Amino acid sequence: MLTLLKTLIPSAREKAISERERAYLEASVSRYDLERREREIDSGLFRQPHPYF
Repeated sequence: MLTLLKTLIPSAREKAISERERAYLEASVSRYDLERREREIDSGLFRQPHPYF
């Protein structure tokens, strides 16, 4: 049971991260803004560990 939860939780987290990244990209207002946002995501903007967890 515990191993099942350990496998489900990270996959759900990855899905949430990718959804946030996509929403962030969709909010760009120009091509240059989109490129800047892509670079930020590539550098790990949403994948950095949160200091409180």
